[in-house]
Amino acid sequence: MVKRDYYEILGVQKNASKEDIKKVYRKLALKYHPDKNPDKKAEERFKEISEAYAVLYDDEKRKMYDRYGHAGIDQRYSSEDIFRGVDFGDIFRGMGSNFGFGFDDIFERFFGHQSRYTRGRSQTPLGRDLRYDMQISLEDAFKGLTTEITVPRTEVCDTCKGNGAKPGTTPQQCTQCHGNGQLRVSRQTAFGMFTQVTACPKCQGQGTIIAEKCPSCHGHGIVEKTRQIEITIPKGIEDSSQLRLTGQGEQVARGRNGDLYIVVHLREHPQYKRQGTDLYQTITVTFPQAVLGAKIQIPTLHGPEKIRIPEGTESGDLIRIKNKGMPHLRRNSYGDLYIQFHISTPKHISHTTRKIIEDLDHELQKS
Repeated sequence: MVKRDYYEILGVQKNASKEDIKKVYRKLALKYHPDKNPDKKAEERFKEISEAYAVLYDDEKRKMYDRYGHAGIDQRYSSEDIFRGVDFGDIFRGMGSNFGFGFDDIFERFFGHQSRYTRGRSQTPLGRDLRYDMQISLEDAFKGLTTEITVPRTEVCDTCKGNGAKPGTTPQQCTQCHGNGQLRVSRQTAFGMFTQVTACPKCQGQGTIIAEKCPSCHGHGIVEKTRQIEITIPKGIEDSSQLRLTGQGEQVARGRNGDLYIVVHLREHPQYKRQGTDLYQTITVTFPQAVLGAKIQIPTLHGPEKIRIPEGTESGDLIRIKNKGMPHLRRNSYGDLYIQFHISTPKHISHTTRKIIEDLDHELQKS
């Protein structure tokens, strides 16, 4: 599933201050807190806004997100790491008695019993899914199409293989947090033991220190690249259809790549209107052809086709030509082609032609 933008989740601008982000999060968290709002959707919303806050309130994580999007976060942080150093207690301290729940409960869930919030979610880093919109002609949709598209995306750095360290060196375990990425400080209060968890200031919550950064990715482990990707559009595809290319989204080290979604749009055709697998085409015929009937040849997507104009045809009349429409996407058959007739009326006629038409009109009035 494509992740929503963190700024959009909180409803703040990209230049929002930390105080504004904190204020908005407090308001939303109080609204969707699972103890105050037991609806399952509210709990999912609470998780979503909490993750957005944890990233955007942290200067380092926010910088990474602004530069690389979700790929930058997924590359460097596990689900647990995202919440390291976030003092939820500071956000809700003093508000528990007013709202029927305590901030310690939130603090406990994220750091003491985090599995409750991450149950059923993969702890493997996931690359961000990408969307690519492309336009094709009706003829392309009729025949099918194999082509290449140019996709900008983040990829694991080839130089350091994603660890961010200069080749020949390796990230070292942080000596201050011993690789945990966080520090716990406990103190006795009148209400019991209070433990505060903060991100390790030495390693910025990473658990490792990169002494010499990779010259290609500057320690981020991922780089921006543009790739040519071959795609196949199946015949019969409809407007706004999506094609999923598994693993062709943004990459992460030691995780699963995101997917690439191709959204196909069909350009308007000057000759045909499409409804499902059926096609509609307007053919202009002369007045004598409409009155007397005739056999004519018309172009179709299948090739030239001979059709018969019935005697006494009027403007707007339809005839159906079976199996001359669009191919079905999932079976070996075709829709139908509907021909609508439009009778052409000349604007300028000769004296002789006028006399013939007047005689015809007189004859028809007698019959």
